[in-house]
Amino acid sequence: MMSLAYYAILTLKGNEAVRGKSMQKTIFVVDDNGTNLSMAEEALEDDFRVITLSSAEKMFSILGKVVPDLILLDIEMPEMDGFEAMERLKAGDSYANIPVIFMTATADAANEAAGKKLGAVDFITKPFSRPVLLESINKHLTT
Repeated sequence: MMSLAYYAILTLKGNEAVRGKSMQKTIFVVDDNGTNLSMAEEALEDDFRVITLSSAEKMFSILGKVVPDLILLDIEMPEMDGFEAMERLKAGDSYANIPVIFMTATADAANEAAGKKLGAVDFITKPFSRPVLLESINKHLTT
C-alpha cells in the first residue's frame, strides 16, 4: 500500500485535479477540453505532479498557491485564450520565468511565431504522443 506522503491526490473544483508523487516537478495542464486534460494527465502522472485546469482563469486563481515548474497551455480556449494568458504570465515578475509549452490542434506557422514572440518555449500538436510530450517537457524543465 502506497503512503499518502508518497502519493498525493488532491481534488480541486470541477474536473481540476492534482495527481502524482509529492516530490516530483509540477506541471499545469490548461485546456478547456476534458479529453485532452485526461490524455495529458495519463501521459504525465507517472513522471510529474500534474494539475489539470479547464481554463486560464482557473490557472491564475491557483497560481498564488501553487507555482508550477512548467505549463502546458492550450491556445484556443473561451474567455481567455492561450495568447492572452501568456501575456498575463509574462507581464509580472512572479511567473515570467515559468516555461510555457503551447498545445494546439492546428499546426499554424503564424500561431507558432506569435507564441514564440510571447515567450513560449515550444509547441505540441494535439493529439500528442506521450514520447514527444515527455521529450519536450524534459528539454525545457530547469533542474
